[in-house]
Amino acid sequence: MKLRRRLAFHFAYQMIALSALMFCFLIVLLFFLVSFMNNEEMKRNFPAGVLSGIVTETIAEQGAIQLEEHWKLLLEERGMWLQVVDMEGKVIHATNTPEDVPKEYTVSSLLAIQEERRLGKYTLAWEMDLFYDKPLLFLMGRVDAAANRLREWAGAYEKDGLIDPQLRSDLENKLAASGGYLHIVDRDGRIVQTLGQGAGDKTAYHPLEIIAMQEQPGTYATHIAVYLDKGSDNTWVYHTPHDGALRKRPMMNELLRAGLWTMLAVLLLSLGIAIWHGYRYSRPLLLFTGWFERMGKGAYEEVLTPKDRKRVFRKNGKLRMRYRLYEEVIRSFYRMAEQLAEAERERARLERNREEWMSGISHDLRTPLSSIQGYGYMLEKAPQDWSPEELREMGTVIREKGDYMLELIDDFSLVFRLKSTIRPQELVPLDLNELVRRCVLKYVNDATLNEANLTYIGGETPLVVSGNAKWLQRLMDNLIINAVKHNPEGVQIEVRVESRPGWAAILVADQGVGMDEETKANLFERYYRGTNTEEGVDGSGLGMSIAKAIVEAHAGRVDVWSEVGRGTTITVLLPEARQEASEPAARHN
Repeated sequence: MKLRRRLAFHFAYQMIALSALMFCFLIVLLFFLVSFMNNEEMKRNFPAGVLSGIVTETIAEQGAIQLEEHWKLLLEERGMWLQVVDMEGKVIHATNTPEDVPKEYTVSSLLAIQEERRLGKYTLAWEMDLFYDKPLLFLMGRVDAAANRLREWAGAYEKDGLIDPQLRSDLENKLAASGGYLHIVDRDGRIVQTLGQGAGDKTAYHPLEIIAMQEQPGTYATHIAVYLDKGSDNTWVYHTPHDGALRKRPMMNELLRAGLWTMLAVLLLSLGIAIWHGYRYSRPLLLFTGWFERMGKGAYEEVLTPKDRKRVFRKNGKLRMRYRLYEEVIRSFYRMAEQLAEAERERARLERNREEWMSGISHDLRTPLSSIQGYGYMLEKAPQDWSPEELREMGTVIREKGDYMLELIDDFSLVFRLKSTIRPQELVPLDLNELVRRCVLKYVNDATLNEANLTYIGGETPLVVSGNAKWLQRLMDNLIINAVKHNPEGVQIEVRVESRPGWAAILVADQGVGMDEETKANLFERYYRGTNTEEGVDGSGLGMSIAKAIVEAHAGRVDVWSEVGRGTTITVLLPEARQEASEPAARHN
């Protein structure tokens, strides 16, 4: 009860004190509100915000314009000029206006200004004052160096809406000198070309994003200049750093001085409250520190110690009040710990697979090496004791074992070469129907391959993919040989090519012995065939791993269906090439 009264009193006087401070603060804030909004608007939307402030404060009496002196100083300081145009198109007021700016305007010239917001080398801000019987037009101009520079660059370096490749380095040097960067955007907002440092990884603009950046430049990190290439409908967006914030208006100096003392008092009291709250609400950070230490040691399974868990959670499993502010952080820590623990388990599994793989490799290299070494000793000790037939037999065995070892080494090299996607220059449009048909025909015509019956089913029209013919032929060889090798003689193997939405599919189906779940799950693991010495030189154990690597290097995917006694179907999906690639593929074949 005593603690309850103390807490009630504590929060009561906190609320009263804060209410009193807020009341005083709101009185001061009332004086600043209008000025603050105007200043913020000018910062976000400069120079249109400046023009809006000028229109609001300027008075027109009997054809004369009374402009506040601080606006004149600001226009001069910022290198801008102002004109006020009446209904007849005559300029009735001008401030800081250059000689090359017209003194009166026609209907067509005003319409052109309204459409382009430019007058020669000047970028214009435009606003109508409809307060009076006869509306007045306020024009404020400035030399936008970035916009003029962009137009100059577009005229000098543009080719088909993009940057001329031969002039790219020159333009890149100029961008570096200006500290900016350039985006070229197509009509759908996608960035089709980027030039300059600091452009980031942005890939597209939203429909209103560029307009918003023009209308409120102060809210973005960079100032932009925009040029529309009407020939290609591409938009050049030139980003440059901001040149500084707008100064506060002189008329607010006294109010700012009075508000300063008020804010200082509020600051001191807020500082005391912040220290107290910081002590109270930073206690959970000590928990986070402990978590990081345990995670640094790899103890991902133990997010909280029993003592910490008791401190954070109630008996019913809910967070205690003082920690509810960090509820999302605590939940995220638990999820992250689970993911890290799973990653650690996966790393251990891969390490075991690597050790098993190396053990299998050592075994398969040792077996043929033992044969070669044995025959070598026999020939070295008593070569005269062997007949020519026996020597030829020994030579045949040595050659076969050597060929097997070379095949094994070549397959190892191929697996590592296919870790990444194939280079674009190695991909050409290919008719998948024709390529697969030829691969199948090669085995059908092979007189030494009588263990299986192969059939091919494909379409009459070209099915075009972007691929490497050499690797795709190796893929088909591995799939067909795997189906023949692991099935009894006379097995029926059907190879089909078919089109699916966005994909070209290759199916290699047999009616053989099939696979159990473990074999199917590990089919594409490197060296999964194990260390069975009976297989001799039948293969390196990397065939299906190589097949999967080839498919993934072509940005495709491979799936397997199999049941024991019902056969196996391997399905390979490759991205179908664009429509315009069909003609080159047809000519290629």
